[in-house]
Amino acid sequence: MTNIFVGNLSFQTTQDDLLATFSQFGNVERVNIVTDRDSGQSRGFAFVEMTDRRDAENAISQLNGSELNGRAMNVNEARPKPQGGSGFGNRGPNRRGGGGGAGRGPRW
Repeated sequence: MTNIFVGNLSFQTTQDDLLATFSQFGNVERVNIVTDRDSGQSRGFAFVEMTDRRDAENAISQLNGSELNGRAMNVNEARPKPQGGSGFGNRGPNRRGGGGGAGRGPRW
């Protein structure tokens, strides 16, 4: 199984659009368009899982830069999500970043 990242998608692109596009190259196990948690609106990228690695590599090479619904797709193998951490770097979720300004130190 190969997981493929598909970026720069039109907000109108559907899972059926992606399924039809990638199925030309082999068996597609799953299509997941990432949406905003609050609004449900597409975030403009998706993940496509293909059964056969060779088919996935062919799809990546053929579809990267090709147009779907008026947008040139960015297609490449998905990298694994980093393990551990909160996703906020070393700032933590409740810290305020930077800002600067002369003479502005911590507020006590």
